[in-house]
Amino acid sequence: MKKTNAVRKPKTEAKAKPGLGEGYELTVSSPILLSQGSDREFRRLVHNLFGFLARHEAIREGHGAFIDLAGIEYTVLISIAHLSAESDVSVRDVAEHLHLSGAFVTTVTNRLLAKGLVAKRTDPTDRRRLCLTVARQGRDLLATLAPTQRQVNDVQFEGISAEEFRTLSNLIERLIDSSGRALSLQRYLAENARASTPAKLPARRAG
Repeated sequence: MKKTNAVRKPKTEAKAKPGLGEGYELTVSSPILLSQGSDREFRRLVHNLFGFLARHEAIREGHGAFIDLAGIEYTVLISIAHLSAESDVSVRDVAEHLHLSGAFVTTVTNRLLAKGLVAKRTDPTDRRRLCLTVARQGRDLLATLAPTQRQVNDVQFEGISAEEFRTLSNLIERLIDSSGRALSLQRYLAENARASTPAKLPARRAG
């Protein structure tokens, strides 16, 4: 008996998967940030920035933990150390250097004062101004951390050249400035949106 070949159904072509961003509104409109009308590369950049900053924050926390400090305590302590080596430094100077609020830096500084890691004195040229310095105990902690800190920081930034390092430093400063303006705009737009939304009247009870 002759075998009959089963009728094979023609293969259907695989449906093309929608590209990243298709079906969604663009998250940017500046031509500089778009590639062939797509915000794919912009999304890649901001997500990579998120990944870098998350790892950098973890490294900072690790530096602090090495000397029994929270990450932000370590950051404020080492900032005072470096800034005070050049001139008298106040809470305001540290806040501006770290792009943080003065109130927040004051809170962290008070914790460092309580631990005996930071000292403060009155500025001889302005009695209303307090100057911060790193106490001997604080300097000893930073000296203990330094060998490990150098190794970790060298590895974190080993993939860039000297020229790329200078370019990156400049770009970050500019992005911090523009991000501050973006935050102000975001708050302004949010306030306007709330102001333009009609208030909901309370539901009337059935009488």
